[in-house]
Amino acid sequence: MAFGHFSDDEAHESAEINVTPLVDVMLVLLIVFMITMPVLTHSIPLSLPTPQATMAKQQKEPKAPLRLAIDINGQFMLGDQAITLAQLRSNLSAQVKNDPDVVLAIAADKNVAYDSIAQVLASAREAGLVKVGFVTQENEKN
Repeated sequence: MAFGHFSDDEAHESAEINVTPLVDVMLVLLIVFMITMPVLTHSIPLSLPTPQATMAKQQKEPKAPLRLAIDINGQFMLGDQAITLAQLRSNLSAQVKNDPDVVLAIAADKNVAYDSIAQVLASAREAGLVKVGFVTQENEKN
């Protein structure tokens, strides 16, 4: 603000511009830009996948999963043969040693006890199996 003398014989205003607020704002902006510029220019090295690598992965044919059926009595059927829980554990361990990406597809009767499914899941985890799926059946709507 401009200050002047207020007297009766002089009735003129001061024509000076006060630049102090302008300088304050400019200094604050300068400090903000000095702080943010190093953050904006900092780069993180990334190893992004190339389109050729992703195409090669997509072209691999999916493997057929191991199919395990559990009937209402808790009996296990791996493929077409009936097996026990101990045989299932050893079979899963052998499959994981041959192929770490093996997939186990579990098809259980809807009335089977949860304990049977929990035992299968525990066996799969102990064998090192990481890909487990559940086979479901859609109800037909008439």
